[in-house]
Amino acid sequence: MKPRLLIVEDDPNLGEILSEYLGLKGFETTLKRDGEEGERAFKEGTYDLCILDLMMPKKDGFSLAKEIRSMNEETPIIFLTAKSMKQDIIKGFTIGADDYMTKPFSMEELLLRIQAVLKRYIKKQDEPFPNEFAIASLTYYYWESRLVTRHREINLTTKENELMKIFFENLNQMVVRSIALKKIWKDDSYFNARSMDVYIAKIRKYLADDPSLKLLTIHGEGFRLVQVK
Repeated sequence: MKPRLLIVEDDPNLGEILSEYLGLKGFETTLKRDGEEGERAFKEGTYDLCILDLMMPKKDGFSLAKEIRSMNEETPIIFLTAKSMKQDIIKGFTIGADDYMTKPFSMEELLLRIQAVLKRYIKKQDEPFPNEFAIASLTYYYWESRLVTRHREINLTTKENELMKIFFENLNQMVVRSIALKKIWKDDSYFNARSMDVYIAKIRKYLADDPSLKLLTIHGEGFRLVQVK
């Protein structure tokens, strides 16, 4: 099966050139002209990589990338930008971009970057998730759904285990609430959000066995498991 690319580029000439060139190189491409069209396409289709122009009408590349990340936290994103300002590059990577290209660029270099990003992504998908995490005085066993503290051994429910996995693999990083809901509950409805809050409260009680670990709520955004030294 050909790798599927979503290209969102408002320049009609560049968009057509990208779509045609990458099609000839063995990719299946979908071309959209603005951020809103790109968002609809991502919701309706399945893509192996997204190529997003930064400056677009209706919805810019940053906003579109945020929407994509709220729906899928793993699909690789490459930004196309006329800007080379450091803060824009940092912002792109903070949102979750995997690479960027500054215009003008060569098609050959873009192809190499796409291949490199896809190779990393496929390798990551193929790697089994590790069983054991040791943080502070806690040891978490994902495949056994088990948390061991200084004082007790806790058998985790399915949802507790999946939440714990997200927090432990993203130690000191923010876990976006909507992404966690869609990943574990498959929907970020109000009722599922309330259900998540119940599980978060339980996990906080488990983590309280080690005072150096804090599960913080980032208001309006998500959660962050931090180790206080």
